[in-house]
This record gives sequence, structure tokens and C-alpha cells, in this order.
Amino acid sequence: MSDADNSTDTIGECSASMAIRPISLYRRLLSWLLIPLLALGTVLLVQAFLSARDAADRAYDRLLEASLVTIAEQVKWQDGQLWLDLPPAALEMLATDAQERVFYSLVDAEGKQVTGNTRLPDANTLANGPQNSQEVPGRSGELAFRDIAWQGQALRLGSLDTRLGGWGEDPRHGQRFSIRVAHTREGREMLTRELFSGSLIRIAGMAVLALLVVLIGVRLALSPLIRLRRAIRERDPRSLAPLNLSLPRELEELRNTLNELLARMRRVRANQERFIGDASHQLRTPLAGLSAHAELALRNDDPVAWHAALKQMQATASHTAHLASQLLSLTRLNNPEVQPERVPLELAALARATVSRHFLRCDRAGVDLGLEISPEIDNTAWTLGVAWQLEEALANLIDNACKHGAHIVTLTLTRVAVTADDGAPESLPGRLILSVEDDGPGIQAERRLLVLRPFHRHAQPDSEPSPDKREGAGLGLAIVDGIARHHDARLTLSDASIHINNTRTHPGANADARAGTEASITETPRRGLRVSLHLEPCPPPASDSLEGDSAC
Repeated sequence: MSDADNSTDTIGECSASMAIRPISLYRRLLSWLLIPLLALGTVLLVQAFLSARDAADRAYDRLLEASLVTIAEQVKWQDGQLWLDLPPAALEMLATDAQERVFYSLVDAEGKQVTGNTRLPDANTLANGPQNSQEVPGRSGELAFRDIAWQGQALRLGSLDTRLGGWGEDPRHGQRFSIRVAHTREGREMLTRELFSGSLIRIAGMAVLALLVVLIGVRLALSPLIRLRRAIRERDPRSLAPLNLSLPRELEELRNTLNELLARMRRVRANQERFIGDASHQLRTPLAGLSAHAELALRNDDPVAWHAALKQMQATASHTAHLASQLLSLTRLNNPEVQPERVPLELAALARATVSRHFLRCDRAGVDLGLEISPEIDNTAWTLGVAWQLEEALANLIDNACKHGAHIVTLTLTRVAVTADDGAPESLPGRLILSVEDDGPGIQAERRLLVLRPFHRHAQPDSEPSPDKREGAGLGLAIVDGIARHHDARLTLSDASIHINNTRTHPGANADARAGTEASITETPRRGLRVSLHLEPCPPPASDSLEGDSAC
């Protein structure tokens, strides 16, 4: 692969890691706070614009009303018709610096235009457009305002319907007329922009102030997390001391959880250190024995002494290899990251294979190794497990029984019925019980938990270990306990149910037994030990998988 390809792959990996980088809590809080603030600011801006436009309309409508009233006061009756002497100030008050165009019209009661610079519609009777909410009654008629589109222009139209005053037979009495004034919206829009600009500056100032408050508030709120992160980062990696850091109530639970984790890690490290120390001691002793035997053999010129030393060294080496194998098994069981996957296993076949594998060795040692399987579960006792781990557990139990003076070792496979809460037995199938039972000296009930600890050797006053057998390392039951935990099985130690006689016969007890004859020996009372694994049953695998497993 070329350098270009490598660089491309590196860039791709960096891009992928950046793409999946999670959003920080700081940015997430800012998003949750700033997005609502942005929406609220937008609403305020819209509201400010509408308020500015309404204020401009109200101000200019007052001017428009004043103009209408002023013009109406100048309407007279002259020569039998309405006459208007338009005052310039009436229109100049609407003509602002925005160069607005102002239009006016005087219409009589019959709707005929009397005078004006254009013909304007009546705001009161205008059919187009909705009724303006600012329509108000005038002093002597009706005053109305309306936005209209007239000849391509947007106008604000004001109408005042009134009548001429007069008394008695005065022809002016009751003569109705209408004053209509309209102007373009440049002045209104200019005033709207001025008012909105002022509001915009105030809202922008408030937004900046709110942004600063949010930034400072979020940073202050996250400061305990930053202190916690620094405290963890600055700790000595070898330190497992609890965190003594003052934190808010919301983070106290996190700190307590971390302290509980550190406490568990302290216990695990203490157990590991004790395990390493015990393992070193256990390995050092046979290695020292090997060295001593070799040294003695070198100092001796007798070949018989050499042979005896080599025999001792072979036995010590075998014991050391067995110890190393047990240590390796225990280490693998205590590593949760390399636990093998459990698959359906048929326990009857596994039990038969285990007994077959250990039968000859037990027979040579004078131990009667037997197998009992309940007929109703033969070839149907399926459970999820790891075959080599269960075989190793059974091998350790058989080996322990042989080392502690057992003459009869029986491997049993049964299943118990589930008992209901009311105590009534039911025929529902329960857990599968895989047990190793022996007639050895047994273990007192109060010491059965201690033997599950690594390197804990059980010393029995009435135990009678064979002189040609070495004492165990105290790892067998610890390995069985680890395998039981990996299989979610319950491990129980109880007295054996094997019928034990004080006087019994067994093959291989002495030279006569090895010759094929039986001799009677007298033994002290024995309680025996039964170690059971309570395994959860599972349905058998599909036929295809079963055929595949059988083929394997």
C-alpha cells in the first residue's frame, strides 16, 4: 500500500472520529438556552415593528383628523351651493419632510364632488377591504380612516361626514356634505422606521445582555464538573483514594458512585496483590525444591541417588505444572473481558466423557469413580455453558476428592422439581444439578465458604492423604466457584449422601488389593462431601446446530 493510500486512510479515520465526536454538555446547554432566546427575540422584533407601525398610524391619523376638521370648518353655503375656502395649513400639516402627496375632496349630500384636487372614495361606504378598527364618530358626523390602494398608490384615507349649521329657514340648515382627505404613506413609514430603530437598539442591547448572562451562567453551572474533571485528571494513576471534593447536590451522587467504584477497585487490587503473593509463594516452594534436589544429586556420585532425585524432581515439576495450569485457569475465569460464549451443552454426554477421561487415573489410585444419571433426563439435560470450563470444574472436584483421601467418588446428574411458595411440590422441571460426591473426610459447615478462597487449604484432623500424593494448592474449589459464577449457577457444598461404613472394603488399599484381592481396613467416621452445581436448563438446539455440534 502506498503512502498516499495510508495518508488517505488516516484522514478518513480522523474524519470519522470527528464525525462521531459527541456534542459537549456546554454546547448542548447553550443550544437549549439560545434557541428559545433567539425565537423570543424574533417575536419581540415583530411585535416592536407592529407597535411602531400602529403608533405611527395613530399619530398621523390625529393629524388627518385635524385636517378634516379644519377643512370642514371652512365649508360654507354661498350662492345656493357649498363653498370651500381651503386653508393651506389644513394640508401642510400632512405634508412632512417625506414629500408626501395629499389629496382632498368635498362631496355634497348627493355624492357629487363640489371641489378638490381629485375624486376620492368614501371611507365609510368603501366596499373593498375590511372595516378599519380606527373608525370613530366625528363631532357632527362620522369620522373614518381606511388604507386604500388608489391609482397604484397606497393611501391613508380619512372621511368626515358632517352637515352645515344654521337656524330656522336658513337654507344651510342641515345641509350634509363629506370631506375626504388622503395622503401617501411615506411619512408613516418613516416614522415607523424611526420608532422601530429605537426599539431595535433596545432589543439588541437586551439580547447582548441576555447572551452574556447565559454564557456566564452556563460556565458557572458547569464549573463543578470542570473541577471534578480536573480532580480526576490530576490524580496519581496509582491512587485509588476516595474523592474528597465539595460538589453541588446534583453531583454528589456521581461523586459517591465514583468513590464506590474506587472502593471496589481497592478491594480488587488487594485481592490481586494477595493472589500474586500467594501464587509467588506457591511457585517458589516447588522451584526451591527442584533446586535442592538437583544440588543434592550433583553432590552424590551414586546413580541410585540420582535416580531418586530425578524421581523427586519429576514429581515436583508435575506438581508445579499442575499449579501453573490452575493459576492460568483462575486468571482466565477472573477476567470478565475474555469470557467465552456459552452454548447449549448436553450434560449427560459431558459427564460420561469426564468420567471416561479420569477413570483410569482414579482406578490406579484406588478410587472408585462412578457415574449416576437420572433416567428421565438422560440425553435431554441441556444447559448453556462452556464445555471445557464444566469439564475442568468436574476434574478439579474429582482431583480434590482423590487428594483428600476419598475412596468412592460419584458424579451424579439429577434434576429437582420446583417447589411452589406454598410448599406444595410441583412437577415442573427445575434446575439441573451436576454433583461430585465422595466419601472423604468432608468439610465442616462453618468452613465451607473459606475453602472457596484461592490458596486456602482445608486441614482435616482425621484426613488421611496418601503419602505418595502431594497436598493441593488450594485452587480447585476457587476455580469451581469462578466457573459457577460464569454460568450463573449456584454452587453448594453439603454432606455426602453416600452410605459410609466405619469398616469398609475398597480396591487398591494395599498391595493385596493391587493383586486383585480385597482386604478390610478400619477407618474413622467420615461425613463425605457433595459439591453441586445448580445449572439453569435450556431448550435443546435446532437439529441443524445439533448435527453441526455432533460433527465437531
